[in-house]
Amino acid sequence: MKIGNLAKNKFLSDHNNLRLGILFFSILSIIVFWSCAQENKSITYSISGSTMGTSYSVKFIDSDEKVILSNIQTKVDSALNVVNQQMSTYIKNSEISLFNSLKDTSWFKVSKDVAFVMKEASNLYEETDGIYDITVGPIVNLWGFGPDLSTNAIPSNKEIRKVKQKVGASKLFVDFDNSKIKKSIPDLYCDLSSIAKGFGVDNVGLLLERNKITNYMVEIGGEVRTKGLNENKENWRIGISTPLSNGLQKIISLTNMSVATSGDYLNYFEKNGVRYSHLIDIRTGRPIKHNLASVSVLHSNCGTADAIATAINVMGPDLGYKFALKKKLPIFMIVREGNEFIEKMTPQFEKYLYEGI
Repeated sequence: MKIGNLAKNKFLSDHNNLRLGILFFSILSIIVFWSCAQENKSITYSISGSTMGTSYSVKFIDSDEKVILSNIQTKVDSALNVVNQQMSTYIKNSEISLFNSLKDTSWFKVSKDVAFVMKEASNLYEETDGIYDITVGPIVNLWGFGPDLSTNAIPSNKEIRKVKQKVGASKLFVDFDNSKIKKSIPDLYCDLSSIAKGFGVDNVGLLLERNKITNYMVEIGGEVRTKGLNENKENWRIGISTPLSNGLQKIISLTNMSVATSGDYLNYFEKNGVRYSHLIDIRTGRPIKHNLASVSVLHSNCGTADAIATAINVMGPDLGYKFALKKKLPIFMIVREGNEFIEKMTPQFEKYLYEGI
């Protein structure tokens, strides 16, 4: 064979190999693209139910089409039932109820969760100069907002003074390492309602993460924890209600962050034209009387946000705002001014505002 033909045949062979290579690469690219598309395909799942005297909702994103939603819901319901059994004063044999009924000052064994929440509450008691106090329960009950609802009778000054002698978180001791708590007076009574709901939100979030779900939004009674992104691969958009509950005051954009709101409009009674809030000022033994309608607090932990929101709402718009500035907390306030509401926020909160339509 001539050298020219050899060269020609080699050229044709190389050309065919190149075409085959391009074809193979094209097919491979299509397969890889299809595989990636399948891997990136996300499914939005939603579950909801009742807990802690309110409702809960969970939304999460997953690429696994084989997720059995009923299994996830069973796990969520079970986790929330555990929190209820640990921290609800409405359940007579819950851990906190058994501790409250204990009429001596010996150490009382509790779960690690209760010890953790008690420790967090004790730390916040110190940070807020005693304004956040989980032992305020007897005064709350006196005003008819506890498990044993009254006829909304206004307690006398003498009754308030008497009950105030039984409160004070300085009378509570927490041994976190050994999961034990005790009180220095037999009548000390603890109410975890200002932190337990947020803790429940956190627990559900951690449960999802243990099940390898990293994009979710968990909400219980308005307290929210977010992780990752939503179905549009964007931050989760969370609404803050108006004090009149007739719409949204603000929309915020969150990822890996929690928000909790405390408002005096959420639970109250009126008598002789006067509104009495369920939020009790431990310093006076009476419902708050300032013009702060609600405060929303952002924090990585929903339980902490829940407790801080309660504390700031008791402090009021001025002291509460100063406290938030000092701690560099992202908070959003709605304050009454006559017949109107004005907004007030710390600089740390502004970056979370959703600017979309």
